[in-house]
Amino acid sequence: MSALDHFSASHFDWQCVAGIGTIRLNRPERKNPLTFESYAELKNLFHYVAQQDTIKTIVILPNGGNFCSGGDVHDIIGPLLDKDTKGLFQFTRLTGDLVKSMLTCGKPIIAAVDGVAVGAGAILAMASDLRIVTPQAKTAFLFTRVGLGGCDMGACALLPRIIGQSRAADLLYTGRSMSAEEGERWGFYNRIVEPNELEATANKMASQIARGPSFGHMMTKTQLNHEWNMAPEQAIEAEAQAQALCMQTQDFGRAYQAFINKQQPCFEGD
Repeated sequence: MSALDHFSASHFDWQCVAGIGTIRLNRPERKNPLTFESYAELKNLFHYVAQQDTIKTIVILPNGGNFCSGGDVHDIIGPLLDKDTKGLFQFTRLTGDLVKSMLTCGKPIIAAVDGVAVGAGAILAMASDLRIVTPQAKTAFLFTRVGLGGCDMGACALLPRIIGQSRAADLLYTGRSMSAEEGERWGFYNRIVEPNELEATANKMASQIARGPSFGHMMTKTQLNHEWNMAPEQAIEAEAQAQALCMQTQDFGRAYQAFINKQQPCFEGD
């Protein structure tokens, strides 16, 4: 049974086919902004994904030529002006919980970015594991441009890891747009493709990952996120433990049998 039968999304389009889950924000007339409800539902989706062995990878797709324009000015920013400190903390922790749910879902996430990816939209791309972009895309962490700090949803922790401290400082202080070429050169984007190739390229990458050892991918994602906080000696020991667990999976045995029979392994996730 498809995962589509178990999670019913109300604030974005969600489907899962052949182990690949796809998310498409569905407000193209507004460049796909987020609302209080869509933040919460996205967070719940990634918690759900973490529990589903049938889901191997996730692709976040653009809609109507744009990825995501961030928090909706009318539905979020306006109402925030009327909230007290407790209410503001509830919102900022909700947005942070979305990023944490992406980091801990155990499945590789691919962001396919076209057009606008700003504010929380840039964060969605940043919190993904792999990022593909079109030449027309504009990515901006524009929080300071609306009177806030650049320290939003983990940006000050994660962005320097991807592109370096000084480049992250450039984007977070100024809120300026990062071009696709600049983003690829800095390592934020893995590759640039034409708009008519974007979805197919993302799905091809997702299919390749989905055919791999899902337990091994979960371990890879976990260690990529955890080892920034470890000394080299701690990281080497953590990887030794993680790899020993991977060696106990049936997929490890399948890879060996395929190798000695000169075949491609067929991983099943156990």
